[in-house]
Amino acid sequence: MPHTPPAPAITHRAPPATPVVAPAPPAALSLEERLAFINAAMTVRLEEAGVAYEVNTAHIDTVPVDLADVVTVPLTPGLQPPPTPYPTPVAALLQRAHQRLLTGGWCTGALVDAAGARCLYGAIRIEARGHRGLEARAVDLLMEAIRRRFGEDVDSVPGFNDAWGSSRTPLRTLDQAADLADARCL
Repeated sequence: MPHTPPAPAITHRAPPATPVVAPAPPAALSLEERLAFINAAMTVRLEEAGVAYEVNTAHIDTVPVDLADVVTVPLTPGLQPPPTPYPTPVAALLQRAHQRLLTGGWCTGALVDAAGARCLYGAIRIEARGHRGLEARAVDLLMEAIRRRFGEDVDSVPGFNDAWGSSRTPLRTLDQAADLADARCL
């Protein structure tokens, strides 16, 4: 049998090794850049939380809160210095009526109750000291202040006064009317 020469051995050579290069370390961020990234991340998180809150509370009926009903100061006249009198007659009359209600008391259902407390109209009338024209202008201005805040449905000062269970809102409205009169130089 004839002899066949052995087949040459096939050798696989590995390609030349490429040097392994470690990745470059990340460039250090400046403080401003880090703060900008954190600000962006926090903004996204706050927006997501705001949307989640709106979705979770959309079914709840809420009544807006008047800040003046939440933030209170002592109403005891002795603890507060007397206010500086307004220079104009209508503003001064409304301010005196306000002060009278603070010191003498506020009531509903009557001009003056058995204890001497007065309603808004009763306080204006006694402080006008018989000057009907001044009294009428003060009541008109108070009515305007009431309607600005509570709408055109309010028909009279006594009706507004008697609609409240405490003096807080009527007294605040009377004080706002005095400010309005002073602003208009009345």
